[in-house]
Amino acid sequence: MTIDLSGRRTLVTGASRGFGLAVAAAFAAAGADVTMCARDAAILASAREAVAAAATGSQVLAIPADVTDPAHLARVVDASVAEIGPIDVLVSSAGVYGPKGAIHETDMEAWADAIRINLMGTVLACRAVLPSMLREGRESRGKIILLSGGGATKPMPNLSAYAASKAAVVRFGETLAEEVRDSGIDVNAVAPGALNTRLLDEILEAGPDAVGRSFYEASLRQKETGGTPLSRGADLCAFLASSASDGITGKLISAVWDPWDTLPGRREDLETTDVYTLRRIVPADRGQSWG
Repeated sequence: MTIDLSGRRTLVTGASRGFGLAVAAAFAAAGADVTMCARDAAILASAREAVAAAATGSQVLAIPADVTDPAHLARVVDASVAEIGPIDVLVSSAGVYGPKGAIHETDMEAWADAIRINLMGTVLACRAVLPSMLREGRESRGKIILLSGGGATKPMPNLSAYAASKAAVVRFGETLAEEVRDSGIDVNAVAPGALNTRLLDEILEAGPDAVGRSFYEASLRQKETGGTPLSRGADLCAFLASSASDGITGKLISAVWDPWDTLPGRREDLETTDVYTLRRIVPADRGQSWG
């Protein structure tokens, strides 16, 4: 699928490295204007140069910010709107694993900090861009893309802050999608796959005693095999940022396992089903009849 994002004004948080950087580069290459934000100003400036080199005539801005601080996000949005115009697309990519280990042995301030970054950072970023997306007379649908992860759909022992926050992010996205459904804004979460980024390096550095032997060994295999290419998830984000995905909303979509490039032909089905959502499973769903 060839995606054209010409004229789209986008904001990517956590854009200085890893998946956020890959998304920013993919957007710029597809013709979008991109505002990048992250906490480390020096790393962000270097990342901006790489993204600008991939841009096809579009603008690329870099504004240091902490996504847990509403004032920082307001500054980013104001600067972006002033420079490139009202924001059409948000990708909330800033995230951390947080503390690793059993919950009764975990530093709770570090645990809470992971919740602040992963969940509150997502909520605050959405809150900051919505006034821009809800403007009168906008030319295209607004798009909000949130980052899921393994913790959203399965337990992750010894990474409880990460798992809890990612499940919350997905349910927040489903809820926000309903809040803005009549306002022409699509909200979706993406699962980009097992990525070889600094988060994987953190797991390997922590070791099997902290993260659990099975997860540690799986991470070692992932490191050796290369993991999921960053481009796969970045392409999915580009699709969800484009007009090709108009009307697809309230979903959690896997870059690896779901046929997302066919979804435009399934809009009616998607509107009337709970596939690609978080739902409770009852006995009847598994062929059981419990009195």
